[in-house]
Amino acid sequence: MKKITTILFLIFTTTYLIGQNSNDSLKHKTVLFKITNQNSKNISYLFGTHHAFGKSFFDSLTRANQALESCDLLIKENLNIPGRMAEDIINQRTNKTKWNKYLNKIDLIFVKSLFDKSPTDYNKMTPTEMYVFLNRYFKQQICLNKSANDTSLSLDDYIGSRAIEQNIELYGLETTEEQIDLINKDVEGMPRKKHKKRLTNIIRKISNEDSDYCEEIDWYSNMEVSYQLNVPCSNTLMLTDRNNKWIKPIKELLEKKNCFIAVGLSHLMYECGLINQLKKLGYNITPIELK
Repeated sequence: MKKITTILFLIFTTTYLIGQNSNDSLKHKTVLFKITNQNSKNISYLFGTHHAFGKSFFDSLTRANQALESCDLLIKENLNIPGRMAEDIINQRTNKTKWNKYLNKIDLIFVKSLFDKSPTDYNKMTPTEMYVFLNRYFKQQICLNKSANDTSLSLDDYIGSRAIEQNIELYGLETTEEQIDLINKDVEGMPRKKHKKRLTNIIRKISNEDSDYCEEIDWYSNMEVSYQLNVPCSNTLMLTDRNNKWIKPIKELLEKKNCFIAVGLSHLMYECGLINQLKKLGYNITPIELK
């Protein structure tokens, strides 16, 4: 549970992958792309992650591991810095959520049991943060069938641990504080009734072990990706603005080092995605088949 709550606030950008038009301008059975430029000898890579996956998935991707090993720098969405982790930020708050306004008695007992041995004070979480946690928990424990005692890292953090083992430098595109702010701002003004409804729904899915809602997990695992590069991004705050912010440091780092960029898969997709942005900067983006 400590590991789960520590990595709680990796943004669920993959939740925006499903439900948009399937106007496909790039479809490959891969989430890994080589980045090259005719004016540079550097060879870098772009890897689209799904934050619910972890060690076993990445270990199965030989070519992705080889790509990481060939690089000097790993670029992630954020870095886990002691004292500035999600649990630290939450526990430092003074305001508490009155959960009886959002959860019935049975659901509140369920939530209390999940956080029984967690270092995170769930009373100081917002309803939005709680939903993000439960959504992640559902995908890991129900869809991926992880044991409740499984303390393995998320895919992003596991890639980070592999980089550290190989003395590869790490760079974070944003802070954990910024990510938490984005999560809450994305649904700013949502009525309490809607918060209550979606919390009830996700708890039911977990309690009933309802795998009928695991399409996204199956889809990513099989890498059946329609990148939809001609389709406009539908979420300005979570995708467009962040991609536009990230591309500047990414460009500067690509010019200096061989980089392995590991970010949520949806950041590669659509018109505003990093694939398109890198192409506009003159880079060649070559898909590398993984399965």
